[in-house]
Amino acid sequence: MQRRALAVLGICLIFAVLPITAHSGEVLFQYATIDALLAGVYDGQLTNGELKKQGNLGLGTFNTLDGEMVVLDGKVYQVKVSGQVHLAPDNGKTPFAAVTTFSPKKSVTLKKAGNLKELTQLIDESLPTKNIFYALKIEGRFARMKTRSVPRQNRPYPPLVKAVEKQAVFEFKNVEGTMLGFRCPVFVKGVNVPGYHLHFLSKDRKAGGHVLDCTVENLTVQIDPIHKFNLVLPSDPDFYRLDLDRDKSVELIKVEK
Repeated sequence: MQRRALAVLGICLIFAVLPITAHSGEVLFQYATIDALLAGVYDGQLTNGELKKQGNLGLGTFNTLDGEMVVLDGKVYQVKVSGQVHLAPDNGKTPFAAVTTFSPKKSVTLKKAGNLKELTQLIDESLPTKNIFYALKIEGRFARMKTRSVPRQNRPYPPLVKAVEKQAVFEFKNVEGTMLGFRCPVFVKGVNVPGYHLHFLSKDRKAGGHVLDCTVENLTVQIDPIHKFNLVLPSDPDFYRLDLDRDKSVELIKVEK
């Protein structure tokens, strides 16, 4: 009974490298876990309207895996598998999402990064530690941007590694927009994506998706360190019955890349 109550109410996890009073600012709010999404739990109870109350910047997906989510300036955008972008309705729901109230404390100028791996390595070199969370926001003109979106799924839901086999890939040249997301520490494996997870939205709000690769020149990365992590778990039967014992790291790499 106690276990069920915890799941219904949600679980709040706090990770801190200093006393909480020293870091009373941003919180990374997350609904559900990445391993649950990998296993095919594509229906959640949290609405987009409720998610917006927890932060103004973030990412995720939508129920039935219907496209990629980009949360920017307090608005929830849905990048469909067709490539079209819509404002998601407040009563729509998500099976997995993470947001924060973005308040950057540091910025790093990137003279050039030929691909996403180079970009993340350059950002890593500027971080004081890899053991906390970071929210990231990069605005400007991208020499190259490669994104994807995934198609809506029907029950019985396949695991995510199978669902992304039918993903749509989009490539853009000299596109203006915003790349945003999070860098998570390795100890959240199974809960969130260790390392970088980034989504993109064009300035005209007509294109975007999950970032697969990019090339940047003379852009600034805004960085917001986060010392608090609030995880709310689903209370539905699909999540309750899920076997989360198996390590899904290999599947996650395939899905993310």
